[in-house]
Amino acid sequence: MQYRIHPKTGDRISVLGYGCLRFSKNALGIDQKKAEQELTLAYDSGVNYYDTGYIYPGSEEALGKWLSRGYRDKVFVATKTPQYLLRDLKAFDGCLAQQLRRLRTDHIDYYLFHMLNDDRQWARLRALGIEEWIARQKAAGKIRHVGFSFHGGTEQFIKVLDVYDWDTCYVQYNYMDETSQAGVRGVRYAAEKGIGVVIMEPLRGGRLCHKLPKGALAAFAAATEQRSPAAWGLQWLWDQEEVLCVLSGMNDREQVRENAAAADRAAVGALTARDREMFSAVRAAVHRATKVGCTGCGYCMPCPHGVDIPVCFRTYNDRWTDGWYTGMKEYLMCTTLKRERSNASLCVGCGKCEQHCPQHIAIRRELKAVCRHMETPVYKVAAKVLGLVAKY
Repeated sequence: MQYRIHPKTGDRISVLGYGCLRFSKNALGIDQKKAEQELTLAYDSGVNYYDTGYIYPGSEEALGKWLSRGYRDKVFVATKTPQYLLRDLKAFDGCLAQQLRRLRTDHIDYYLFHMLNDDRQWARLRALGIEEWIARQKAAGKIRHVGFSFHGGTEQFIKVLDVYDWDTCYVQYNYMDETSQAGVRGVRYAAEKGIGVVIMEPLRGGRLCHKLPKGALAAFAAATEQRSPAAWGLQWLWDQEEVLCVLSGMNDREQVRENAAAADRAAVGALTARDREMFSAVRAAVHRATKVGCTGCGYCMPCPHGVDIPVCFRTYNDRWTDGWYTGMKEYLMCTTLKRERSNASLCVGCGKCEQHCPQHIAIRRELKAVCRHMETPVYKVAAKVLGLVAKY
């Protein structure tokens, strides 16, 4: 495992961090046994940075149980407060207290304001007295360092960087988002200010390794050095000295092994001119094939009318990348052949989902496109026939 020194705090942090949003689920919620096996394997592989969030269902509790087994003082713990839901400092007090209980700890190493997407949000928090609140929590030893996670454009990111003396920041960044979200310009500006840059969605929720179109796979296969698409995507990030740590939402031991092996080789300035040409070809292939840039984060959920938005978009993209039959089969199985349907035509256009989408997807418009291409006469006949068969 390679490590980099946080430019402001001096902490020695593994280049690979564990993102705890995507723990595997079972009928009872998070599969605790499986999650702990994966967390332990990551720790044994050298990972020392573990990230969660207040709104990730069951995640803080699951991580806290594992931390209580002797790991707490050996790792850095980061979590996020849902600042957009909290209306006064008493609410912030209650939220922090609950998070400390969930995580079974008396302090949080990196405490982040979740989805702080513009300077106006910070102005609201400052008016509440949040800067004094942070100082009190630091003095009490409950928070060591403070930061924010961001989903928005470059200009707003730079404004947010400038409104407070931040220790760290989280940005969505990968070889497909070089000029979107915070972008390379924002990442470099943060580093120039001495702020630790932690990367979210390095593989766009797995789409840059498991759902790549044939053209992208062919470009990777033709590379001089043979690596998996996931390893290439991670190295694109580690190639940049501004990147402190890359979070991966690992929920399989093989993913942990593969990513940890890639992290063993992480290096700045390792990509060649030919490698960069390869990434250009991959980007072009992905742009041609992807219809909706959904990462599957689930921030848009739950839909009040029952639409499983991430699944609708995933299967819709499958229809274009993997073929009509595969996409239609997945759409039928995952949204329609269920006790309670969750297909796109249930959308009534309320727009609640779009308020929370980090990718700023026009969800209502895209769901209409899903209906148009997926809920065809063939789909309706198949849904009716297969639904009848399922009753017997």
